[in-house]
Amino acid sequence: MEILGIDPALQKTGWGIIESSGNSLKFIASGLIKTKPKSPMAERLLMLHHGLISVIDEYNPQESAIEETFVNKNPASSLKLGQARGVLLCVPALKGLTVEEYSANKVKKSVVGTGHASKDQIGMMVKTLLPACGEISEDEADALAVAITHAHYRGISYK
Repeated sequence: MEILGIDPALQKTGWGIIESSGNSLKFIASGLIKTKPKSPMAERLLMLHHGLISVIDEYNPQESAIEETFVNKNPASSLKLGQARGVLLCVPALKGLTVEEYSANKVKKSVVGTGHASKDQIGMMVKTLLPACGEISEDEADALAVAITHAHYRGISYK
């Protein structure tokens, strides 16, 4: 089972694909979908759409998972992130994939063992669990952590 994990953002969306077979996890690929900050919002959302379509078309994952959004103190930033997240939720669904959502605390607890882990701790554990990933960005590590979380919880109703 190949799983696509998504760390949603408007400027740099992280994505990661793992293969899950029983208790075994294998790194397949990861990357970033970047938008141009000075572009109009509609163009930035279209960049996210096309970028994620390309990833799905190239790697053909069977399932996907995305990190839930926490509310920022800045309402404008929350709204922009929500728009980006909407596109990133819709694309896998359009391609026929299931899309599960996991809270940031659930992802951190699943990968590191504590719901308040730092970015460094997440990155270190992702590299431990998926040594073939090599040097990756924080956004890629977060996306891979979402995929790992889905591998652990897929098919389990926890909500």
